[in-house]
Amino acid sequence: MKAVILAAGKSTRTHPLTVSKPKSLLKIANKTIIEHILSQLHGIVSEAVIVIGHEGKQISDYLGSTYGGIRLTFVQQKKQYGTGDALLAVEKIISGKFIVLMGDDLYNNEDIKKCVKHDYCILVKEVKDVSSFGDVMIKEGYLHDMVEKPEKSVPGHANTGFYVLDDKIFSVTKKLKKSSRGEYEITDAIKTFAKKEKVVVEEAGFWLPTTYPWSLLYANERLLDEISGDVYATVEKGVTIKGKVVVGRNTLLRAGTYIEGPVVIGEHCDIGPNCYIRPFTSIGNNCRVGNSVEVKNSIVMDNTQIGHLSYLGDSVIGENVNLAAGFIVANLRHDEKKIDSIVKGKLISSGRRKFGTVIADNVKTGIRTSIYPGRKIWPGKTTLPGEIVKKDVI
Repeated sequence: MKAVILAAGKSTRTHPLTVSKPKSLLKIANKTIIEHILSQLHGIVSEAVIVIGHEGKQISDYLGSTYGGIRLTFVQQKKQYGTGDALLAVEKIISGKFIVLMGDDLYNNEDIKKCVKHDYCILVKEVKDVSSFGDVMIKEGYLHDMVEKPEKSVPGHANTGFYVLDDKIFSVTKKLKKSSRGEYEITDAIKTFAKKEKVVVEEAGFWLPTTYPWSLLYANERLLDEISGDVYATVEKGVTIKGKVVVGRNTLLRAGTYIEGPVVIGEHCDIGPNCYIRPFTSIGNNCRVGNSVEVKNSIVMDNTQIGHLSYLGDSVIGENVNLAAGFIVANLRHDEKKIDSIVKGKLISSGRRKFGTVIADNVKTGIRTSIYPGRKIWPGKTTLPGEIVKKDVI
């Protein structure tokens, strides 16, 4: 059986991280989202067909022709006309029963196996607020209807974007009309298909959507909670390691460093001296964390440096970033209200009481840069020494 992974979208809600990078290559717990997805397909499919579009060559170059014994085929969606159009891009190489799943959400092997037992299936997750998702209506265990992103914030069954289908879906998809968003939606095809075929609804035990930049923090917390500790690093005298901590090969932990798990640190890193790495932190490969730096509940991606005497909390930092000495992020409002952030020109709530910053790839900050909660910096931008970042740097 084949899996079709839809990974072509521009993912504007996760800007600035996805301005110059496909969302499926963002790292959570030091592994890209697409790798997390492929690892959960092991033993279920023989081939994964990955539909790429926005910066798609980065995905094919990164993954190559196989992953964990799964053969990989890449299909280009020439223009991003929606998920329905992306599905049609694979029609010529798909026959019979197959899986469809989104290339920016995390699923697990157990739920996938549960769904593939059926001829047709949709995976849902009960949530407190379905307004950011598709709300699935169920009748006698089967799909009855779906409402895409309902206006009211109400509880419901969210569509996880995971389906078990067969090649009959293509004839339905070809007849789609554009939605109000100006796209051909796979959900419209599934709704029409369900009027003729019984589509079983299964409840997900595990599903982590990555809708916004701060969604990565939730996912990182969840995945790090499940790690086992393995330290392969060179550890100097005076280093303290508590809890579940993973540290890669050829990494140096300098004297006075205190690591409180769960924490993951990659390979070829230089950490310390006298650093405090607090729980739910992921630090990528080839990173430098300088003297007396504190990092808490954050994602730091590959080839990034954090200069001495800095504090980073509840934040997501891209690749090849240089945070100069004395960098400080504020992650808590004085009134302790939940922190807002601008997404696609609108100020929305992150839902988090503690949320720091989101910094995209190739950013360089001046010494003693300070950042207000929820502010973001776009790829390649810089700040001045002593600058206070009160609004997004675009």
